[in-house]
Amino acid sequence: MLTKDELPECPVATTVQLIGNKWKLLIIRNLVFNGKQRFGDFIKSIPAISKKVLTDNLRALEEDGLVERQVFAEVPPRVEYSLTELGKTLKPILDAMVAWGTDYKNKI
Repeated sequence: MLTKDELPECPVATTVQLIGNKWKLLIIRNLVFNGKQRFGDFIKSIPAISKKVLTDNLRALEEDGLVERQVFAEVPPRVEYSLTELGKTLKPILDAMVAWGTDYKNKI
């Protein structure tokens, strides 16, 4: 996880740094609106993402404290991803993006 000194001074830049690429936003979207997800769920719902890019972005979100990974001791192994309490605070941002995107599409 980044320290406060490593984050940009501007709060908007901090938010963009943490969730500002399209893959992270789509991963967070899935977790906000669909709850826990397995790796295959992300692949199905974000078909353009490669497995490597998905893995890299999940790891980054986990390192930043927004996503948690739970491994179940089963054969075959099962892994589920969910939002942390901090990650759940992103829901109003996603809700605002849905509202804005819907409004934009209706106006053009």
